[in-house]
Amino acid sequence: MSKKSPIKLLGLLFIGLILLVGTTGSAESAKMQNIRVTLDWTPNTNHTGLYVAKELGYFAEENLKVKVVQPSKTTAVQLTASGRTEFGISHQESVTMARDRGVPVVAIAAIIQENTSGFAAPADTGIESVQDFENHRFGGWGMELYNKIIRSVMKEAGADFSTVSFVNLGMTDFVTAARKGMADFFWIFYGWQGMHAELAGLDFNYIPAKSLSETFNYYTPVFISSEGVIQKKPELVEKFLRAVSRGYEYATKNPKESAEILLDHASELDRELVMKSQKFLSDQYGKGVDRWGVQEKSVWTDFTNWLYKNGLIDKRIPVEEAFTNEFLPEE
Repeated sequence: MSKKSPIKLLGLLFIGLILLVGTTGSAESAKMQNIRVTLDWTPNTNHTGLYVAKELGYFAEENLKVKVVQPSKTTAVQLTASGRTEFGISHQESVTMARDRGVPVVAIAAIIQENTSGFAAPADTGIESVQDFENHRFGGWGMELYNKIIRSVMKEAGADFSTVSFVNLGMTDFVTAARKGMADFFWIFYGWQGMHAELAGLDFNYIPAKSLSETFNYYTPVFISSEGVIQKKPELVEKFLRAVSRGYEYATKNPKESAEILLDHASELDRELVMKSQKFLSDQYGKGVDRWGVQEKSVWTDFTNWLYKNGLIDKRIPVEEAFTNEFLPEE
């Protein structure tokens, strides 16, 4: 056996080290899993924690590479149920009605603990209460849900629902529709559309949905996944929620910094609106609970019963199959 010089030995050692590092790097890269998350709407402060988790490397720490997808004609529920996206953002009412039709989606975390949406009306309409809905026009997206809610709350208040007319506004925003007199009262998400209206100087009255009935204090929005992903890849759901919960916890404690992150990922958004909205929503994400994302069975049961009673679903679905807290991090 020939003897090798120290210089040759060092050279071989160096080459071996390069090969080892290269192999290790390839193995680490192979561990990264590509996943998709479909939004319910264009990027906004409901989604901040998702972008924070992406920007600050929380997903990368779980070996996840996340692509955020904006919906087009196909909703997050449809994409998630079909397996074209592993996770999505939707709403309790949408999940419930989807499951009533046999669509296998499941809510895996509540993004906001309390419903921050409700009715808004320009101050000059004189609408300050449910009774004032009489003889006015409701501007919405043509969804039967809101018509049923109006009927329900007006009946409870002893008001005449038959005097209300309905206008489908499509994609027209609240401020534009209000200023053009396209309708008299609207359903808005206060944390975004309400903030926009305030910044625009629109004088309006607001009636929170949760103030009308505890039944309407449902979860909106929520993260969803499919039964298939949950059953076949439970560890993926755990990793996703571990990362995204850190994102929302960061956004809760750091509204300004997290707003900047959202703006970095969605530069088309109005900076002043994002800052104002984020300050409001950072106090709402985990309001009243010990950990972000948790959902209560009573909230699902009450709203499911209301949907059934009002003919929006054909059966009382088993709510324990519609949502789960199983994959949320304990702390």
